[in-house]
Amino acid sequence: MYWPQKGPVNTDQTIALALQRARELGINHLVVASCSGATAKKLAGRDLQVVCVSHQAGFTGPGEDEMPAAARAELTAAGVRVLTSTHLLGGVDRGVRNKFGGVYPAEIIAQTLRMLGQGLKVCVEIAVMALDAGMLPAGREIIAIGGTGTGADTAAVLAPAHASHFFDTKIKEIICKPREF
Repeated sequence: MYWPQKGPVNTDQTIALALQRARELGINHLVVASCSGATAKKLAGRDLQVVCVSHQAGFTGPGEDEMPAAARAELTAAGVRVLTSTHLLGGVDRGVRNKFGGVYPAEIIAQTLRMLGQGLKVCVEIAVMALDAGMLPAGREIIAIGGTGTGADTAAVLAPAHASHFFDTKIKEIICKPREF
């Protein structure tokens, strides 16, 4: 499915398509990008293993955590595992670029994935981050839900690999994404 525009207007339909495809394929592990917790809440309370990956602390300002404590507590109480961690494709390489300039491998990978859309880059990134954190099973297909800015507009079936074997990650299917990004 290709959405005519990017952004949160597609969130409910993206989640519906992701859940439909999960049922069809017998996948019960989903990973979703959600900084406020709002998108992840839409997946809570289902018979699925859901991991929510938020922005790292400090993303919006030193020491700041974008996800309100109440939202984190609500998600956790609903069985959603929440991961707040350094971004796979923007961690120390970005720090080196900010200090010394230049472009580094993780940023090249991120820009390459963005050729297919910001949401697909997010899907790949959060799936590997959640796998590295031990929150997803290794060697299994999962569904990742990401977006362009806020909300969700992209979903994909992935078989993530650990960061140390990043290029073994397989994008099996793109369920939906915006046509324009």
